[in-house]
Amino acid sequence: MTELLQKIAKMVELGKIDRNMPFPPELKGKDGASELTLKALEIGIDPQDILNNGLTAGMNAIGEKFSKGEAFIPNMLIAAKAMHAAMEHIRPYFSEGDIPSHGTMILGTVRGDLHDIGKNLVKMIMTGGGWNVIDLGTDVENKEFVNAVNDHKGAIVGMSALLTTTMLNMELVVKELHRIRPETMIFIGGAPVSQSFSDEIGADGYFRDPYSLVRYLNKDKLRDSQ
Repeated sequence: MTELLQKIAKMVELGKIDRNMPFPPELKGKDGASELTLKALEIGIDPQDILNNGLTAGMNAIGEKFSKGEAFIPNMLIAAKAMHAAMEHIRPYFSEGDIPSHGTMILGTVRGDLHDIGKNLVKMIMTGGGWNVIDLGTDVENKEFVNAVNDHKGAIVGMSALLTTTMLNMELVVKELHRIRPETMIFIGGAPVSQSFSDEIGADGYFRDPYSLVRYLNKDKLRDSQ
């Protein structure tokens, strides 16, 4: 059973969705994450184990490589597709809201900024790391972040910006959230953003890549549970 879960994790890491996918060439015609997940269910492996030790493990592996510069955006995209394809097989085994989650993240690119690649990568990694992500999209008005926090008590906030002109909107959101929900944790990211800027506007942190963020948050959750 352990070997099969390791294979599932590897297929997710490689982005091998199913046997029809020609990539990677050395695995052409071989079962991918989808078929292997079905096999795992057929032999009685607990869907929870498939999720934790197969799918999530695979996303963590590619996330680790991405943070080290050993994998790139296309690798992340196909890994996420492989995970989502396999998830469709195990989702029926969980009741509504039963798939375990470390928490909820409200995510969006700030007002005036239409760039979404970085935001989408954060969403993939956070989802793979066991978080429920509320994606507000791009060009998100300040009040939309505020409204989302009011609607999802206890959620953390992630804001992205690629332009120096739009990153200034992060400070406005931070100030408003600190006023109405001072306990809300707020993280920022994007090419022009830095830890010093995060400190300046009062955010809770800046992370160079999304995997570093999810690793930090999950360690924090682990400490809270001990």
